[in-house]
Amino acid sequence: MNETNASANKKRKRKKTGIEIPWHPAFIQALQLELMEYKDVLEFHPELQLTSDPLRIDCVVIKKIKDVEIKKNIAAIFKTWNILEYKSPDDYVSIASFYKVYGYACLYTFLNDIPIDDLTITFVESRYPRDLIKHLKEIRNYTVEKTTPGVYNVIGDILPIQIIDSRKLSAEDNLWLKNLSNKLGHSDIDRLLTESAQQDKKTQIAAYMYAVVYANTEKLKETLDMRRKKLTFDQMLIDSGFVAMWEAKVQQEREQWHTVIADKDTVIAEKDIVIADQDTVIADQAAEIAQLRKQLEQK
Repeated sequence: MNETNASANKKRKRKKTGIEIPWHPAFIQALQLELMEYKDVLEFHPELQLTSDPLRIDCVVIKKIKDVEIKKNIAAIFKTWNILEYKSPDDYVSIASFYKVYGYACLYTFLNDIPIDDLTITFVESRYPRDLIKHLKEIRNYTVEKTTPGVYNVIGDILPIQIIDSRKLSAEDNLWLKNLSNKLGHSDIDRLLTESAQQDKKTQIAAYMYAVVYANTEKLKETLDMRRKKLTFDQMLIDSGFVAMWEAKVQQEREQWHTVIADKDTVIAEKDIVIADQDTVIADQAAEIAQLRKQLEQK
């Protein structure tokens, strides 16, 4: 499918839903949440306009302190200047997209007078770009290596380049990027609701949650309904006294086990005493035998 057809498909989907989901602001916030540990080191410039004409980079992340090593899997290749191109769940990184962003990177280094070898390019999408990777391997003679789940390094260019398939990212390591999707399950939404509620009030997360909520409206309603039912059921168990009864039973069994273990310890201690006494008897007998042997030898 070419980019013209993909664009037409996206427009048709927007007409059906009547809502154009702002995925790009959500991506910026997801990126900031993923790299929260390095918020004092990284500087984010979303929708950076290159010239007076509408040439914009989705996001430029600038590392303010060069010596700091970014250990996060999605940013391990980061240098001082880092260009990121994001594709929404219904879009993809085509071969043309690759060269467009590569051209932006070259233009960015020219306009800002920065060294080309101190810049990286990252493509983020919700699928594996099979055609692009085939092109990079067969036409550009690059090597593409998977470094961690969902992260692919493109080797062979002066610019460090990586492609991220957000669907394949680890839910433990990349909660925010992995779940920037329109195909979330109940457990995904439930965890996002829990994690978002625990974020500091200063953390910008509104655009992210807006996109996720509108892209997964039906699943969100079902998840909230399941939460309400679970709360109701839990409260019913508490009100009926079942929880208190169960906790008392568990405590009783715990105490019984402690008694059994204590009794066994006592039995073991008593056996140790018996064994020690037997060892003493055996030692005395051995001494007597040695004494008799000595007397016989003297005769």
